[in-house]
Amino acid sequence: MTDTKSHLSRAERMEKLLKEVLTPQLFVLEDESSRHAGHAGARPGGETHYRARIVADAFNGLSRVERQRLVYAALREEFDTGLHALSLDLKTVAEASAS
Repeated sequence: MTDTKSHLSRAERMEKLLKEVLTPQLFVLEDESSRHAGHAGARPGGETHYRARIVADAFNGLSRVERQRLVYAALREEFDTGLHALSLDLKTVAEASAS
């Protein structure tokens, strides 16, 4: 069996993991690493700073902090291997529809 994980970019791995865990109705992930060149945690190859907008029923009944913890737990290995910052906009379907 071939390990396809090593062939995926960090963004592709993050998207795959979060879609598996959250089954989102909306998923937008933007690599903002180039905006942080020279800042703490930035690396020449990028893939260190991201912004995610996720709309999912998985967030129903969860506080803002609980939602963030759910995402961070799913991405623990990415943080352990160089993901430095992740800006999150996490909403339920009802919240996204109301805004």
